[in-house]
Amino acid sequence: MPQSQVKTRARMHVKSGDTVQVIAGRDKGKVGEVIKVIPKSSQILVKGVNIRTRHVKPRQDGESWQIVTEEAPIHSSNVMLYSEKEKVASRVGYTFTEEGRKVRVLKKTGEIID
Repeated sequence: MPQSQVKTRARMHVKSGDTVQVIAGRDKGKVGEVIKVIPKSSQILVKGVNIRTRHVKPRQDGESWQIVTEEAPIHSSNVMLYSEKEKVASRVGYTFTEEGRKVRVLKKTGEIID
Protein backbone atom coordinates (compact mmCIF):
# COMPACT_ATOMS: atom_id res chain seq x y z
CA MET A 1 0.00 0.00 0.00
CA PRO A 2 1.42 3.45 -0.93
CA GLN A 3 2.42 5.75 1.93
CA SER A 4 -0.28 8.31 1.05
CA GLN A 5 -3.06 5.75 1.59
CA VAL A 6 -1.95 4.55 5.02
CA LYS A 7 -4.52 5.68 7.60
CA THR A 8 -3.04 6.36 11.03
CA ARG A 9 -5.02 6.65 14.24
CA ALA A 10 -5.50 10.30 15.15
CA ARG A 11 -4.34 11.43 18.60
CA MET A 12 -7.28 13.29 20.05
CA HIS A 13 -7.35 16.10 22.62
CA VAL A 14 -10.65 14.96 24.15
CA LYS A 15 -11.53 11.83 26.08
CA SER A 16 -14.79 10.21 27.05
CA GLY A 17 -16.29 12.02 30.06
CA ASP A 18 -14.74 15.43 29.28
CA THR A 19 -16.88 18.57 29.27
CA VAL A 20 -16.59 20.37 25.94
CA GLN A 21 -18.02 23.44 24.19
CA VAL A 22 -18.93 23.36 20.49
CA ILE A 23 -17.06 26.11 18.61
CA ALA A 24 -18.37 25.57 15.05
CA GLY A 25 -21.51 24.45 13.28
CA ARG A 26 -25.22 24.57 13.97
CA ASP A 27 -24.84 23.87 17.69
CA LYS A 28 -22.11 26.48 18.26
CA GLY A 29 -21.88 27.55 21.91
CA LYS A 30 -23.52 24.45 23.40
CA VAL A 31 -21.76 22.73 26.30
CA GLY A 32 -22.00 18.99 26.90
CA GLU A 33 -20.25 15.86 28.06
CA VAL A 34 -18.41 13.56 25.65
CA ILE A 35 -20.28 10.23 25.56
CA LYS A 36 -18.13 8.33 23.06
CA VAL A 37 -14.88 8.87 21.16
CA ILE A 38 -14.29 7.47 17.66
CA PRO A 39 -10.51 7.85 17.04
CA LYS A 40 -10.56 6.22 13.60
CA SER A 41 -12.55 9.12 12.11
CA SER A 42 -11.56 11.76 14.75
CA GLN A 43 -15.21 12.12 15.76
CA ILE A 44 -16.99 12.32 19.10
CA LEU A 45 -20.54 12.04 20.46
CA VAL A 46 -21.54 14.92 22.76
CA LYS A 47 -24.63 14.72 24.97
CA GLY A 48 -27.35 17.07 23.68
CA VAL A 49 -25.41 18.18 20.58
CA ASN A 50 -26.10 17.39 16.90
CA ILE A 51 -29.44 15.71 17.62
CA ARG A 52 -30.96 13.66 14.77
CA THR A 53 -34.45 12.15 14.59
CA ARG A 54 -35.02 8.68 13.21
CA HIS A 55 -38.31 7.01 12.33
CA VAL A 56 -38.18 3.40 13.51
CA LYS A 57 -40.46 0.79 11.94
CA PRO A 58 -42.13 -1.81 14.16
CA ARG A 59 -40.08 -5.03 14.37
CA GLN A 60 -42.72 -7.33 15.89
CA ASP A 61 -46.49 -7.70 15.68
CA GLY A 62 -48.34 -5.36 17.99
CA GLU A 63 -45.37 -2.99 18.25
CA SER A 64 -45.95 0.57 17.07
CA TRP A 65 -43.56 2.78 15.08
CA GLN A 66 -41.63 5.44 16.97
CA ILE A 67 -39.60 8.57 16.43
CA VAL A 68 -36.20 8.25 18.13
CA THR A 69 -33.90 11.20 18.80
CA GLU A 70 -30.19 10.51 19.17
CA GLU A 71 -26.85 12.28 19.04
CA ALA A 72 -24.85 12.08 15.81
CA PRO A 73 -21.04 12.29 15.78
CA ILE A 74 -19.26 15.62 15.24
CA HIS A 75 -15.61 16.18 14.39
CA SER A 76 -13.29 16.64 17.37
CA SER A 77 -11.79 19.81 15.84
CA ASN A 78 -15.17 21.53 16.32
CA VAL A 79 -14.99 21.36 20.13
CA MET A 80 -12.80 22.84 22.87
CA LEU A 81 -12.44 21.62 26.41
CA TYR A 82 -14.61 23.60 28.83
CA SER A 83 -13.80 24.63 32.39
CA GLU A 84 -16.84 24.33 34.68
CA LYS A 85 -15.22 26.52 37.39
CA GLU A 86 -14.21 29.43 35.14
CA LYS A 87 -17.05 28.95 32.58
CA VAL A 88 -14.61 29.31 29.68
CA ALA A 89 -13.45 27.14 26.76
CA SER A 90 -9.73 26.66 26.28
CA ARG A 91 -7.10 24.90 24.20
CA VAL A 92 -5.25 21.93 25.68
CA GLY A 93 -1.61 21.70 26.70
CA TYR A 94 0.36 18.81 28.12
CA THR A 95 2.67 18.90 31.15
CA PHE A 96 4.18 16.58 33.72
CA THR A 97 3.33 16.43 37.43
CA GLU A 98 5.87 16.05 40.26
CA GLU A 99 5.28 12.28 40.15
CA GLY A 100 6.28 12.26 36.47
CA ARG A 101 2.76 11.64 35.12
CA LYS A 102 1.75 13.33 31.86
CA VAL A 103 -1.48 15.34 32.31
CA ARG A 104 -3.66 17.61 30.19
CA VAL A 105 -3.88 21.28 31.18
CA LEU A 106 -6.24 24.05 30.04
CA LYS A 107 -4.11 26.85 28.55
CA LYS A 108 -6.36 29.73 29.68
CA THR A 109 -6.89 28.71 33.31
CA GLY A 110 -4.00 26.36 34.04
CA GLU A 111 -6.53 23.83 35.36
CA ILE A 112 -5.36 20.19 35.31
CA ILE A 113 -7.93 17.88 33.70
CA ASP A 114 -6.60 14.33 34.24
